[in-house]
Amino acid sequence: MTARSTNGKPVRVNLKGINKVRKRLADGSTVTHYYAWRGRGAPRLLGEPGSPEFIASYKAAHESRADRHIGTLQALLNDYQASPYFTEKAARTQSDYIKHIRKIESAFGTFPISALADRRARGEFLRWRDKLAERSRRQADYTMAVLALVLAWAYDRGASPANPLERPGKTYRADRAANIWSDADLSAFRKAAPPHLSLALELALWTGQRQGDLLKLTWGSYDGATIRLRQGKTGRRVTVPVARPLREALDDAKSRRAGLTILTTTRGTPWTSSGFRASWGKVPVALDGLTFHDLRGTAVTRLARAGCTVPEIATITGHALKEVEAILDRHYLSRDRGLAESAIAKLERHAGKTKAANHAANRRNRL
Repeated sequence: MTARSTNGKPVRVNLKGINKVRKRLADGSTVTHYYAWRGRGAPRLLGEPGSPEFIASYKAAHESRADRHIGTLQALLNDYQASPYFTEKAARTQSDYIKHIRKIESAFGTFPISALADRRARGEFLRWRDKLAERSRRQADYTMAVLALVLAWAYDRGASPANPLERPGKTYRADRAANIWSDADLSAFRKAAPPHLSLALELALWTGQRQGDLLKLTWGSYDGATIRLRQGKTGRRVTVPVARPLREALDDAKSRRAGLTILTTTRGTPWTSSGFRASWGKVPVALDGLTFHDLRGTAVTRLARAGCTVPEIATITGHALKEVEAILDRHYLSRDRGLAESAIAKLERHAGKTKAANHAANRRNRL
């Protein structure tokens, strides 16, 4: 942010974590308010951005915040949110984390940092997690994972005397092993879905990308041979060669395109995440619990079934190598009948070759 010094020259001032909120007034005009940080209780900053009054109110807000929370878990949460470890994450990730941080603040904001070294602290946190799990096990685990991440971050930097949440375990175990779209599932969806949703299916199936990234894809990302994108969650840049079935679907859609993005509503407007999920769920086909997200795992499985190596799969989907290995090891391949049949077919071919070789060797020995 640029500010003015006493001699009138512009200087750069690094003000982290400012939350900018636009509001529409009754007369239809908009006004922008600035807050010292995100979340409840954040004070509104005074003056114009970059002015001495603005900078002074920012400093006063953070000094007051720091003094009020010294020695408590809230101070660690504040420091973490102001660190590059948090601010450099994708905006969506930050938003998700903040939702869970607010829960932690409400329950343990005043928890003394010194008490983190007490063995009973772990039990206190886990009992709270178990209570949250009564409403949603998955969300309880997510909240606990965020708290564990903050405590590990603080412990590594010497801001906490201990990390009582190392390997906290989970209450929710998602078994995605059976959640693979079969050829029959894909065929049924293609027949039942309108063209704009069938195109979404093909994009997910042939690229292995997340829903959010696919909804943002513009036609400029597709050059007729490849799709180039930067993943919103990881920031990784991915270049996906476009297979013939997907290329045909894209070229057909491009010839009658009505919007900037590749995937659009029937009105030619970009999808919102909630709007897309709602429309996807209305396709009249029985999928037995399969979701759009499962297409990402299905893409990994199809690539593996085709004989692709882990690095090859990671290059297409944008996963880290360890993530691909974990998917193949724990979630998707353990019940994949196609892979099992392929393995047995290879074994039979190998056994047949070995038997033939043994017969030939025996004939040579008898001569």
